[in-house]
Amino acid sequence: MQQLSIAKTASPAAFKKELQTERLRLNLLQKTPSFGFDNIVADWVMLGFLSYFGDDSARGQTGYSLSPEYFEIILDRDPRFLTSYLFLSNSISMYAAMPEKSVALMEKGLKSLSPSAPPKSYYVWRYKGTDELLFLGDAQAARKSFEKAAEWASVYADPDSQNVAAISRQTAQFLARNPNSRYAQVGAWSMVLQNAVDDRTRKIAISRIEALGGKMVVTPEGEVRVQLPEKD
Repeated sequence: MQQLSIAKTASPAAFKKELQTERLRLNLLQKTPSFGFDNIVADWVMLGFLSYFGDDSARGQTGYSLSPEYFEIILDRDPRFLTSYLFLSNSISMYAAMPEKSVALMEKGLKSLSPSAPPKSYYVWRYKGTDELLFLGDAQAARKSFEKAAEWASVYADPDSQNVAAISRQTAQFLARNPNSRYAQVGAWSMVLQNAVDDRTRKIAISRIEALGGKMVVTPEGEVRVQLPEKD
């Protein structure tokens, strides 16, 4: 907390020096053995990432280029750290503008996952498909990822998982018929909006949804939902 407080008044040179120091620390962590405490190391690095990601003053000066380095360590130590994949996709694809790196890290992590280990791992396939569709423009790869998400989600009988299976299958079908489907893209941006961890991401997602013909509507119960455009 003291470091974050100092960062608010630091000069651009100080921000850059801090970035260099953190990069060296991460490089050292990549090479340091964990002596059987891989999960603890992954959790510790995740806390470091959250401090890094949440420091808006510093990130405004130096950007988000270290994001991939945090997640390389996290997923090397604990590829089943499911929550980390959400931050990975958001910070690397949207903020660091490195979707290729985001997708590559998820592909590597998926080799250690299965439909039931950890539970509901199908979300990683959805994150990957979203990045492939929205940031790489690779509709064919995205279709395959959404098909895998549907396959893995179908293993579960709970309503949420069944809903994810149906939506993922539907998205894959739209992409098979029309790689430029606005309906599929709005659905993907809706997922980004639903999982947004900050206001900037929410604003970007809403603007993209509206540009594609989707609408934000408020239900009588006061719940905000996305109205999809006409199917294409």
